[in-house]
Amino acid sequence: MSVMTVGLTVALIGAPLLLGLIGLLMPQRNRPDAAALGVAGAGVALGIVTALLILNDGNSQASMQWVAFGDLKVTLSTLVDQRALYVAFAVAAVAFCVQVYSIAYLHDDERYGPYAAQVSIFTAAMLTVVLSGDLIMLLIGWEVMGACSYLLIAHDRRLPEAPAAAVKAFLVTRVGDVGFLLGVIILGVKLGTFRIPEVLDRVSDLDAGTVTLVCLLLLAGVAGKSAQFPFHTWLPDAMAGPTPISALIHAATMVAAGVYVVARLFPLFAASETALTVLGVMAGITLLLGAFAATAADDIKRVLAWSTVSQLGYMMAALSVSAVDPAIFHLLTHAAFKALLFLCAGSVIHAVGSNLMSRMGGLRNSMPLTFVTMAIGLGALVGVPPLAGFWSKESIISALEVKPWLMWAALIGVAVTAWYSTRLLLLTFFGHQRMYGHEPRFAMTMPLALLAVPSFGLGMAVYAFRDDLVHLGTGLVLPLLMATLGILLGWLMCRRRDPIAALGPVGPWIGNGFGLDTVQRWIVVEPVLALARAVRVGDESGVDGVVMGVGRLTEATGAGLNRWHRAALPRAFAGVLAGAMLLVIAGVTVGLW
Repeated sequence: MSVMTVGLTVALIGAPLLLGLIGLLMPQRNRPDAAALGVAGAGVALGIVTALLILNDGNSQASMQWVAFGDLKVTLSTLVDQRALYVAFAVAAVAFCVQVYSIAYLHDDERYGPYAAQVSIFTAAMLTVVLSGDLIMLLIGWEVMGACSYLLIAHDRRLPEAPAAAVKAFLVTRVGDVGFLLGVIILGVKLGTFRIPEVLDRVSDLDAGTVTLVCLLLLAGVAGKSAQFPFHTWLPDAMAGPTPISALIHAATMVAAGVYVVARLFPLFAASETALTVLGVMAGITLLLGAFAATAADDIKRVLAWSTVSQLGYMMAALSVSAVDPAIFHLLTHAAFKALLFLCAGSVIHAVGSNLMSRMGGLRNSMPLTFVTMAIGLGALVGVPPLAGFWSKESIISALEVKPWLMWAALIGVAVTAWYSTRLLLLTFFGHQRMYGHEPRFAMTMPLALLAVPSFGLGMAVYAFRDDLVHLGTGLVLPLLMATLGILLGWLMCRRRDPIAALGPVGPWIGNGFGLDTVQRWIVVEPVLALARAVRVGDESGVDGVVMGVGRLTEATGAGLNRWHRAALPRAFAGVLAGAMLLVIAGVTVGLW
């Protein structure tokens, strides 16, 4: 790796990190400087990664020792290849759009300063995960992302659900991260290195049982970050955060990290058929669960959140059949159209003051740009040709032909995705206008126009210049047929009224993920809380009780002796005589024996 490339890679991570740390030190109300630092951090990162894409000529590595524990060394190292740069470009581009969009979206937010700084640090953490050449360095970026997500989801303290959602996201992902940490430690101890290239080169040195154990532990962390069943429940609740943060988390950073890590370490996962099978089953359940839950949600952001869960399932399904390039391809197209969809949803919410689609309608005339760009995003999500999602999703479905059960799960997901996307478009932009809406200011519409370009043309561009990333199978007609069926059913069922309203309480039950939150609460949360209460009672009444009891007994004994020492002279004299008599009796008795 040339000195210039090393310097640019370090600057790519360091620029948003440094400017974010500076932003945290600034007064919260200093909006102009906070905005300038936030936009500059993402803009510099975007410029650097563009330069690296132009300069990069293949795999590049650089490393220096950071700390050593005996023979086990931890390094500050980077691993830069085309795949990493593509993902880094998506991260920087989405972060830039989010920073610009947030200036107008949070125009009256008194805590905008720390918000913009935290977004910059979040961006730097994701870039660390993407470009790291050492598992410990990757783990640091992985954990910083978790901390930043907690702060950003809980940003609006006025919403009581925001802190609760942040805590839930933090705890659920931390459970998975315990497994991830253990997997990293086992790899380092067994192989004597944490450097990713060396780990992948020496996978054959590990026995089959160790490989499977490590992969399953890593998958626990991956499932947490990428919201895979059964760790998916935090993601819909994370909608309590500001809409630009939803775009950032759902499109190009936190949820994409798990997919990217599996792709980065794929030679390790490929060595365990058990791990790939578990990944495939998990992906199949996730993509269908997310798709069906999205059909019944009324909150527009919650529909998109469940959609993210489902699309992440597609990426994991591709990885489970060794289709790494299609998985990353869909990650990139999804980053574009899902960021676009969330920012469009933010524009609608900003205009009408509500998240509920049942209170919207008829907005296509008063918000034409938002309508057109959201239609492009939804079309890409469904997989309508020639939009970006068509190419990447078709590549995945073609790769899944080797596992027919998973392919049919993906095809059913296409139809369901088309149905709920049509419902969202109709309820929001067609029919009777219940609330007045208007296009937001330029700082919010400009990112929509920018993101609409890759959402429309990224797939065609990749097919034109890198056709090796696009695998169109012989069953091309099936995804198109399923998408057409879903759109047609959605149009017929939703063009006049929302059919979900007729389901009564069943609708919210489906929209909340089929009650899995309740199951999780009774199986995991309540038993843990009961155990915590029992431990507290045992600690306070048992351990503390014994300690406090001994202390109180000592105090009482001392107080009694103190009273005897302060007795009047006659009683004291009587006590002395009584003691003397006892000693005499004891002496005589012992002498007789």
